[in-house]
Amino acid sequence: MTDTTWMDATAQAELVRSGEASPAELVEDAIERIERVNPHLDAVIRDRFDEARREAAGALPDGPFRGVPMLLKDLGCHVAGEATNYGTSYLRDSGMTWPIDSHLARQFRAAGFVSLGRTNVPEFGTTITTEPAAHRPTRNPWNPAHSAGGSSGGSAAAVAAGMVPVAHASDGGGSIRIPSSECGLVGLKPTRARVSHGPEVGEGWAGATTDGVLTRTVRDAAAVLDAISGPMPGDPYVAPALPRPLAREVGAPVGRLRIGVLDAAPGERSPDDPECRAAVDRAGQLLEQLGCTVEPGTPDGMFDEQFMRSFGATIAADIALALATHERLLDRPVRGDELEARNAAYRAMGQRLSSADYLAARAWLGGWSRRMAAFWTPGEQGGRGFDLLLTPTVGAPPPELGWFAAAGPEQEGRRIGGFMPYTAQFNVTGQPAISLPLHWTEDGLPVGVQLVAAYGREDVLVRVAAALEQASPWADRRPPVSA
Repeated sequence: MTDTTWMDATAQAELVRSGEASPAELVEDAIERIERVNPHLDAVIRDRFDEARREAAGALPDGPFRGVPMLLKDLGCHVAGEATNYGTSYLRDSGMTWPIDSHLARQFRAAGFVSLGRTNVPEFGTTITTEPAAHRPTRNPWNPAHSAGGSSGGSAAAVAAGMVPVAHASDGGGSIRIPSSECGLVGLKPTRARVSHGPEVGEGWAGATTDGVLTRTVRDAAAVLDAISGPMPGDPYVAPALPRPLAREVGAPVGRLRIGVLDAAPGERSPDDPECRAAVDRAGQLLEQLGCTVEPGTPDGMFDEQFMRSFGATIAADIALALATHERLLDRPVRGDELEARNAAYRAMGQRLSSADYLAARAWLGGWSRRMAAFWTPGEQGGRGFDLLLTPTVGAPPPELGWFAAAGPEQEGRRIGGFMPYTAQFNVTGQPAISLPLHWTEDGLPVGVQLVAAYGREDVLVRVAAALEQASPWADRRPPVSA
């Protein structure tokens, strides 16, 4: 059989359709790669190889990715009868399994994917490096001394190292885009409600969380989102319909778009790294070559100091709720010493928060989101008329493992917030955003750039991302630790 190591999911699916490979062969190859490479990276924390072999040998759904192996993040995307531990030690040790499938798990299965296991996450996904107390840290395949990002760091390391072509990821403040940037991948965060949280959850983190995947190619990002999109009956709201499948946007003309550029966050709280500026400058040049108008631009309110306070309140309330839910399922309290300090603090804050204060935070974020939206609103409607915003994805190249916590519990949050000045805003506004691997440092660490479109406009992101991928290809780059 053809070597599938660096084939994307679209190419692997074509092998199955053409009869050149069977699902069982694709799965066996991926299992071999995981067993060989994962001990160096700790990306996969729990496998289901025997179940995957049985599924691949059976009657898989005839979806667009029939027989293609993938991995699920150990946060959300519940599968009936299997564990999802949210990076916690107390769920890991309990042996608890979930009673029903999430809608997303059913969508992945209907698409034909075969899950090989779960990937490492930080506890509750509340930080941007994958170093949970419950497991060994996930290492970056470009340099194992460095972070793979978070919270989808295990998924990112696995895809970047060639274990699987695609892996589930989720994003509440940057958790698809940040590990994508730090591992040299494509990370597309969908529009709010493009992917359903059902049936157990209506919305997470006041509507900020969403699910997607990490991939090595733009066409995979588009085609997989096509496969998992769509509302579940009873969802509290739905995303605007796309004009056509996203896969058909790959290779379509970009057009003369107006793009605002922000290459560094103001103030001293966030790094002003020359590598990030260089990444944005290079992306801007490529966009001009594609016929776009590129000019400085920053949405109104993007760096409002009240933003993180209000968003933090909604996260704290959600963490307190999640812990209360776990306590009911376990039929026992979750002790403070079973939590990392960051999440113990979130729980305490959430428990102190009054209902009026919580609603006030949401109300402030609603007004702030309307200010932000003016950047993408046509000029005749009182807006500024930009089609896209271009930024660095994160504030600096991937830091060394341990860097966030090294400053101590009180300063850890400041380091996290300072390192991610560009991503969480678009979780709250609900807009789609994508991180692309367009730059590497001299010592070989990837640095991504972020493009943000208007609400519901993943089609614009995919067209532009595919054109940038063609203009500055990254597919031939291989990390030092890989299959």
